[in-house]
Amino acid sequence: MDTLNKTKRYVYFIGIDISKETLDIAVMAQGSILVHNTIPNEPKAIKDHMLHLKASLKFTTRNTVVGMENTGIYGNHVVNKLKTLKIDTVVDPPLRIKNSSGLIRGKTDKKDAERIALYLYKSRDVLRLRVPRRPIIEQLAGLSTLRKRLQSLHIAMRVPLKENTGFVKKGLIEQNNRLCSRSIDALRLDIKDVEDSIEATWKADEETNRLMTLMQSVPCVGPVVALEILICTNEFKNISTIKQFASYAGIAPFPYKSGTTVRKKTRISKIANKKMKALLHNSAVLAKKFIPDIKAYYHRKMDIEGKHKMSVLNAIRLKIAARVYSCIKNNRLYEKIHEYKPANDLTPPI
Repeated sequence: MDTLNKTKRYVYFIGIDISKETLDIAVMAQGSILVHNTIPNEPKAIKDHMLHLKASLKFTTRNTVVGMENTGIYGNHVVNKLKTLKIDTVVDPPLRIKNSSGLIRGKTDKKDAERIALYLYKSRDVLRLRVPRRPIIEQLAGLSTLRKRLQSLHIAMRVPLKENTGFVKKGLIEQNNRLCSRSIDALRLDIKDVEDSIEATWKADEETNRLMTLMQSVPCVGPVVALEILICTNEFKNISTIKQFASYAGIAPFPYKSGTTVRKKTRISKIANKKMKALLHNSAVLAKKFIPDIKAYYHRKMDIEGKHKMSVLNAIRLKIAARVYSCIKNNRLYEKIHEYKPANDLTPPI
């Protein structure tokens, strides 16, 4: 959802700390805080306050940038209003902003807003501006979240009932199953309806239909994995290369060296989209069982070369992701003879 800012020279840096009820807003110029205010997290209040700041400070949309942490739906009002006002916006992960602040003592909403403004000021030459997702991607993201919630409820109902077997009297097990059966069936039907709605939605749009079709042509990349990639990459607009995606998903191996201490093996970072990583792991597990070339690769690395299982599985995750990106880049369905080979700096030394 972002694009690198290379041309604008900002004068005003506005940091916003978001909570469910309120917004703390700090305005910085030349490294000093000029204004701090707390307003309700409501569209009208946001619009009125931004117009007030614009009039009092005389800033323009070209010399001002607003930043905030990615807080999910609580940031929707301010993001949408800034879009309407055509003010450049940065929405970055909390960890990135926190790491830029150095040693932190104490925490208040006011201080957090000031730290975000300072982060914008210090990073002004390399800020990545938010590019809004198309409405259909927002819709698919919402449906994906809803499906996950329903699946969690379904599992929460079914698993305890199964675990009773062998530990609870048969009559009580049958009673519990009977009492929960309608709820479980209803959840199953709801999940099916959501999945049907997801499929109908992406098929109805030419671009999402093209991308989903290309991704699912890769063996062991199903509709759930493909949809998550579509949403996370914003239709491959934000994360456009396999190198960027591998880092984002936590499957890129990085070297570790400090002074005379050098680790022979590279390691993946714990900073990642864990949901995306888990889905790719499921694909890798399936691929090593059912895809001939992957199966042979897994056997060679494990049984002949004696490599660590998780290192081999991570290499398979990277292979699958690379094949997806190759299909997207070449705008063609997956063909074995056109496999994409990752760059040397991404190939795990296993």
